[in-house]
Amino acid sequence: MIKLEFPPPDFRMKTEGGKRMIYDAYRKIWVLLTEEEWVRQCFLQLLVNSFHYPASLIAVEKEMILNGRKKRFDILVYSTMHQPWMLVECKAPEVEMNEKVLRQALVYHQAVPVQYIFITNGNTTLGWEKRKGHLELVWQVPEWRKS
Repeated sequence: MIKLEFPPPDFRMKTEGGKRMIYDAYRKIWVLLTEEEWVRQCFLQLLVNSFHYPASLIAVEKEMILNGRKKRFDILVYSTMHQPWMLVECKAPEVEMNEKVLRQALVYHQAVPVQYIFITNGNTTLGWEKRKGHLELVWQVPEWRKS
């Protein structure tokens, strides 16, 4: 398990129609503040503010077609060469980080091969790096490097 210290939250939020909304600076839209969305926004903030990932190389909730079905990944980080580099699957805090969640990330990995895969519920974060065709457990989120 990877130990992460999230920075203090710094988000724009509002209430609209009785529902809490959070501004997603990556998609440039207001979205419903669910527990999963909170985890996604906190992880994004961690990548940019703590690990110095360039916001311009991060995609959020992008749609892809996989086996004829529409799917959406949570976070995809591109290398400086604009190649997919890291995939992050976010879940609500009460969702256990188990094989089912990993399998979901691996399905996305089939369509968008990356070097790193992470799954997180904000409390538990697990990660793998693809090395020589195999996934190996990693113990930290990599600092940004010009990949």
